[in-house]
Amino acid sequence: MSGNSFGKALVLTTFGESHGIAVGGILDGFPSNTEIDLPFIQSELDRRRSKGYSYSTSRIEDDKIEILSGLFENKSTGAPIAFMIYNKDQKPEDYLHLKDIYRPSHADFTYKQKYGNYDYRGSGRASARETVARVAGGAFAKILLKQHSIIITAYVSQIGPVKMKNDFHPVDLETIIKSPVGCPDEEAGDAMMTLLEQLKSEGDTTGGIITCRVNGVPPGLGEPVFDKLHADLAKGMLSINAVKGFDYGSGFEASSLRGSEHNDIFIFRNKQITTATNFSGGIQGGISNGNEIYFRVAFKPVSTLMKDQQTVNEAGEKVLLKGKGRHDVCVVPRAIPVVEAMAALVIADHLILQSR
Repeated sequence: MSGNSFGKALVLTTFGESHGIAVGGILDGFPSNTEIDLPFIQSELDRRRSKGYSYSTSRIEDDKIEILSGLFENKSTGAPIAFMIYNKDQKPEDYLHLKDIYRPSHADFTYKQKYGNYDYRGSGRASARETVARVAGGAFAKILLKQHSIIITAYVSQIGPVKMKNDFHPVDLETIIKSPVGCPDEEAGDAMMTLLEQLKSEGDTTGGIITCRVNGVPPGLGEPVFDKLHADLAKGMLSINAVKGFDYGSGFEASSLRGSEHNDIFIFRNKQITTATNFSGGIQGGISNGNEIYFRVAFKPVSTLMKDQQTVNEAGEKVLLKGKGRHDVCVVPRAIPVVEAMAALVIADHLILQSR
């Protein structure tokens, strides 16, 4: 299996399965002599953990990170940073009934066709459990970005049909963390929780949208052809489990505007050249222009339902798939740190490339 590494100068390779011994990663290319705040890295992993809310999985992992190499006296050495997070709340027996069944909209069929030997226990590498390694790698990248005063903040702006009514800007991180669904709009957040509780009682699921804002990025990051900054952000986001869409700046809404409405007019403000508007989302020609980078990531509904579904087994026979297991009603609230982590890895990668 290839395709387990992400990045060019700063490369994260992840390993491990949902119900294997551990999930982990190797971060190569991280600059030496950088002070590493280990409690911060753990706090990022804690943000991703299930908090026991009604909409969330009942699988509770402590997600304690173990650093294997690359650090000495709390500073990076320049060697590959290897880390592991052990899987402790495993219940592989819960998946025995799925051994020969193809679950609707899961990776079972495609993995089986491609690899033959497929780990059906929680989808193996296709499980969202893999994202814990991304969050760890992204936490290291965030430490690097902090030295350059670059801040990444993501939040839930929509769950199902429920959308934020107000555009909170700037967004307060503490407000997002305190919200059960990671939404800074309290009224919308309450409506989202009501919807999730209803879906939980019905055995159904839903998707949603995460908005991400990146501030402090200097102009000049990104390469103008195949390695555009927004293209790498798109790849990072679309590699996350359950992601169906990505847009940045004005996104798809730009298609309905006139050029005279959409152009970001250059102005001189605070002794520097900037733009009066930011429909470009902080990126022009694939290169950052110094304005805030903002984008949205759309997630599909969770494919595992707590209601019976018709499907087929490996022999092509019709079977009734029983709705059971430990699964989220909506992954979007827990995906906030995953989106931030992938954004951090992309920006940090381009920062290192730019400094060469």
